[in-house]
Amino acid sequence: MGENMYNEIKDYLEEQKEEKLFRELKTIKNNDKGYIYIKNKKYLDLSSNDYLSISDHPHLIKRSMEFTEKYGTGGRASRLLSGNFEYHIMLEEKIAELKNKKAGLIFGNGYIANTTVIPALSGRDTIIFADRLVHASIIDGIILSRSKFFRFHHNDIGHLEQLVERERNKYKNVLIITESLFSMDGDKAPLKDIVELKEKYDALLYVDEAHATGIFSHTGSGLVEEEGLSDKCDIIMGTFSKALGSYGAYITTSELMKEYLINKARGFIFSTALPPSVIGASIAGIELLKKEPNRREELLDKCEYFRKKLLNEGLEVAGDSQIIPIITGDTEKTVYVAEELLAKGCFVLPIRPPTVPEGSSRLRLSVTYDHPVKALDKVVELLISIK
Repeated sequence: MGENMYNEIKDYLEEQKEEKLFRELKTIKNNDKGYIYIKNKKYLDLSSNDYLSISDHPHLIKRSMEFTEKYGTGGRASRLLSGNFEYHIMLEEKIAELKNKKAGLIFGNGYIANTTVIPALSGRDTIIFADRLVHASIIDGIILSRSKFFRFHHNDIGHLEQLVERERNKYKNVLIITESLFSMDGDKAPLKDIVELKEKYDALLYVDEAHATGIFSHTGSGLVEEEGLSDKCDIIMGTFSKALGSYGAYITTSELMKEYLINKARGFIFSTALPPSVIGASIAGIELLKKEPNRREELLDKCEYFRKKLLNEGLEVAGDSQIIPIITGDTEKTVYVAEELLAKGCFVLPIRPPTVPEGSSRLRLSVTYDHPVKALDKVVELLISIK
């Protein structure tokens, strides 16, 4: 039974291989200060989102173990049943404070947060405008919302206003969605311009700060705080799984909105609570932003050095953050360069459609605190040598 479906699956996989879009998992045995080991071979890891290199920091490990010893290993139940423990409240208070918002609500991961909260905020009486390059989880959340939506040209405030002005009066509610730091391009959204437009057209603003949290502003809060817009953004979403070195996601917002999401967001209502060990590590990650601010400062200095060196060699580099994409355009060429780098000890994965638009394949290099400058210099040399 189901033979037709199995044949379709086989055909799909063959097509993916022919088009150089086939993906497969690589087993990583261990990691060591910016490096990983695959089949006993050492690679410089340029694909990690552990930007501050704290996922194995003694403080996070200690706090995770403390919470496990005190509270056990499991989340036990959904938080609306018997899974709402004091440590969940503690983390929500800490992330709300970091983000300069009144309240926080934590979720299992970023995908769950985006696909849960966006549908809760919208419906058939809502029009949604999202940047064309927002994360796939945001697009899926918009589709699940059943709202009419438009994708404006990347970081093009003029196009956004053109769309909002044309469509605004047809709908009761307006939701504008953007990332503050884009995960595949490493560039920043024009947040101040978006806020002005949001206020002009009485819209709700949803900002995904997954890749900015921990890196930007004097506290590590992110780009929203760095731009002085914390009170202007209605909902700030982010994750604990990148610069904060742990796992899970959050929404920071008003008390009223938090109460609404507790009652409306299906991914919160019907999910088991995050376990104590994860909560302990997430709290420790936030604590470490205050204890070791030098990490983000040194990371950004290192990124600027690396970017300038790549540009000086004539490579097409995008972004202005710890995410440094090298645009190659052609999928086959991108795969070839990634394979050559891998053979020479650099773990860089090709980013291809549908993750990025057709014709914009790239090598996405993510710099972390642990990367030695000499190793980054070597990467530049290798890129130049690959023909």
